[in-house]
Amino acid sequence: MLTLILILLCLPSLLLTIDFVKFLITGKRLYNNGLTRVLEVAGMLVLPILYLWMLDENKNDCCSDSAAFSPSHKLTIYTLIVICVVVYFYSSYKGKLASPIIEVLTNSILLFGFVFNIFIGIQVGYIFWAIGNIPVGLLFIFRLIENHKIFLEFTQSVSSEPTNPFEIIAHKILMLNPFVKFPFLFVLCLPILTIIASLLLLFGQKPDSIVRAFTDTYKHGFSQLDYLCDNVQCGGHFLCSVAANGHKKVVNPIRYGERNGNKIICNRQLLIANAFEELLEQKLPKTHKIIRHNYNKVGNTIHRHYHIFNNKILSDCVYFLMKPLEIFFLLTIYTFDQKPENRIAKQYLSNWHRQALN
Repeated sequence: MLTLILILLCLPSLLLTIDFVKFLITGKRLYNNGLTRVLEVAGMLVLPILYLWMLDENKNDCCSDSAAFSPSHKLTIYTLIVICVVVYFYSSYKGKLASPIIEVLTNSILLFGFVFNIFIGIQVGYIFWAIGNIPVGLLFIFRLIENHKIFLEFTQSVSSEPTNPFEIIAHKILMLNPFVKFPFLFVLCLPILTIIASLLLLFGQKPDSIVRAFTDTYKHGFSQLDYLCDNVQCGGHFLCSVAANGHKKVVNPIRYGERNGNKIICNRQLLIANAFEELLEQKLPKTHKIIRHNYNKVGNTIHRHYHIFNNKILSDCVYFLMKPLEIFFLLTIYTFDQKPENRIAKQYLSNWHRQALN
């Protein structure tokens, strides 16, 4: 069943790629109008909606699949996607050629949609690039080429030329060679994007939302916030976060350690807590299993809101709140372990260093 689903999802991309190769060789499309319309709907509507609705996350999360676009700036991305799709279908289904000015605006947005689709593909990555972004990109290319051919045929069949100054300029732009015309149209996208961004300010978006939607994310193509996931040990000891993010004079970090192959910052409190857990696991494994199971739930909840621990004052407060438990852990270790400081010192060392000490 899964294989069948993947084949169906890849089918629009495969068919449009074959169509594009045939077009490059012969200058003619491979499929009839009916199948072309089906591929348009599948590529421009079905696949993007499936991704945005079913696969894309609604929050930045270090510990699971994270949002492809910043939750605070998604409205800008979705608005631009809707505009590009609407303009595409308008251009594809219109019955006759529009005025030169409308044609320039339409082609500018189509060209922006093609470039925008590339950036989305880089951001999303993985297999969706082949499944979702390739058919969208090819459809935009087909539409731009088709519009250029239709306009040239129209100008050859009509003897009169526009007299309005704006229409004259637009007419000259549309008559340009494609290698000059398309870069020029892309430059014209900038004022259009400025107008859209200005309108979105009314809905809480920012002037740079189109950029920050890509960069204010974790673990994606243009993500710039991956550093916020440093020292995040998902389902692990959240005191790692306190040791890393509190004021040094308060939490007293003493050395680096290793956890699950990642380098972390250790303070005395963290080492004592982990030494206590190790002792408990050795002496009372069933009790340890119950405590660890429930603690993992707390840890996962905390790490969903990990950004809170970037506040040094809050990390300092957690450090002080943990002091009574730290003293209890230390007393327990000193009571039931013959070499308590050795046990504490060995916490969060690599296996190689542990074996060397042993």
